[in-house]
Amino acid sequence: MDQDLFRTAAGDPVTAVTAAEMTEVDRVAVEEFGLGIVQMMEHAGRTLSRIASESDPDRITVVAGGGGNGGGGLACARHLAARDRLHRVVLDRSPATYQGAPATQLRLLERMDIELVDAAATPDGSETDAITDADRIIDALIGYGLTGAPGGIAAELIAAMESASAPVTALDIPSGVDATTGEAAGAVVTPETTVTLAVPKTGLLPLDHRLVCADLGIPASVYEAVGIEYTHPFGDQFSVDLSRAE
Repeated sequence: MDQDLFRTAAGDPVTAVTAAEMTEVDRVAVEEFGLGIVQMMEHAGRTLSRIASESDPDRITVVAGGGGNGGGGLACARHLAARDRLHRVVLDRSPATYQGAPATQLRLLERMDIELVDAAATPDGSETDAITDADRIIDALIGYGLTGAPGGIAAELIAAMESASAPVTALDIPSGVDATTGEAAGAVVTPETTVTLAVPKTGLLPLDHRLVCADLGIPASVYEAVGIEYTHPFGDQFSVDLSRAE
């Protein structure tokens, strides 16, 4: 935990956490306070869709993994589709392998007849085309739980996002970046904007791009239960732009 790394536009400090601390915040929020994972994904996806749409793009491709970060990206895809801005959804694994809350988000997209590109089953390169044809890309591939370097299909999708001309908006932490240290052991996404969730991660400090923090509705009492000093930074908004402390 660090209260000196990030500030709001008004100059108020915003608490930053490590990956391990965020894991405990999420656990306490769900297991002890009863906050729903799908509920938090909805907050993440709606805010992400709004920020990604600020430059008025018409063809937004969402690249989603199978974890909580991917679930937020899939919720974002649904909001984009409702506004006729979604281009494609690229998955890093078979839809049949999704479980839990991410699977709930995926099933909603399937009921909407939204085309899902399974990168594990597309040797023709259609997953790369779905990324390079977009005018904005959502990186919801790997979240704050990353350890080591991305491999396999995840690394290939990161390379495709990096080689595309469209700007990238990352969810929570750019894929490939260690959420605690900011270091990258291998392939990494270089976004234009990161929409970090609930509180910023300490690993975002050395990265030089726009940073927005999205409110997930986690009450201050959850942070108190974990032993993290926390002041609600959002005012009457659902997201706030952050600057890095000098």
